[in-house]
Amino acid sequence: MRKKTFEKIAFSTIGWFIGLVWILPVMGILMTAIRPYSEVIDGWWRFDSFNPTFSNFINALTHPTASMLEGMVNSLIIAVPATILPLLLATIAGYGISRYKFPFRKSLVVAVVLTLALPQQMIAVPLFSIMSNLGLVDTYAALILVHTAWGIPWITFFMRNYFKTLPNDMEEAARIDGATDFQIFYRVVLPNAFPAIASASALQFTWVWSDFFLALILIYSPDRILATQRVPLMRGQYHVDWGLLSAASILVMIVPILIYIFLQRYYVRGMVGWSGK
Repeated sequence: MRKKTFEKIAFSTIGWFIGLVWILPVMGILMTAIRPYSEVIDGWWRFDSFNPTFSNFINALTHPTASMLEGMVNSLIIAVPATILPLLLATIAGYGISRYKFPFRKSLVVAVVLTLALPQQMIAVPLFSIMSNLGLVDTYAALILVHTAWGIPWITFFMRNYFKTLPNDMEEAARIDGATDFQIFYRVVLPNAFPAIASASALQFTWVWSDFFLALILIYSPDRILATQRVPLMRGQYHVDWGLLSAASILVMIVPILIYIFLQRYYVRGMVGWSGK
């Protein structure tokens, strides 16, 4: 009994310590963002005076050369279609792979898994060359296409694993009643797969929204650059306003956080998509 109590206390202590280590940088960014520069110049942990303000957020949103408001709109223009398109295509593909037998099905699954291990840095040069030949460099379409292509493999694998956990009974009953394959997929399968769809959409949206590398390759016009690209531009040559940078960083983080809060009731249930054979 004492041993179990000691183990419980030890694990709780370790968990709280890890949580504290993780949250300290976040607290530092938050405190720097909501306080004037003069209060944090000697360290955000000093509270000799504490006068919270939203001026850093306002200045970040209305920055003359790197407006975060414009950048967030640009990021939404990319993130929304780059989440919907791969989710739609990969959900259909995942269902087909999980339910129908066809030649080279296992080989296709292996190929999908192998593409997940491909680093973005390996395709930077050919990717830019392809988009340049297509005349899509410095366009939103280029980034949407790239994120769609990048998202399809992992979402296909994710949805395939989730569909394999769903029983076939309702689908067979619908097929006996004369329902077509499309009707079965649309009316029977999709409602039961909503937790996985919500989880995949949250992950895909977050990865697209947080992307910096691909955006840096394909987007360079000042009025088209995304929110993640604008944060470094707020760093002056001779002066760094850490409050402004912290506020801009929080503005970039807040949208994915809101997405997770909105979909949290489905997120854990849908994570079964990462398991499976």
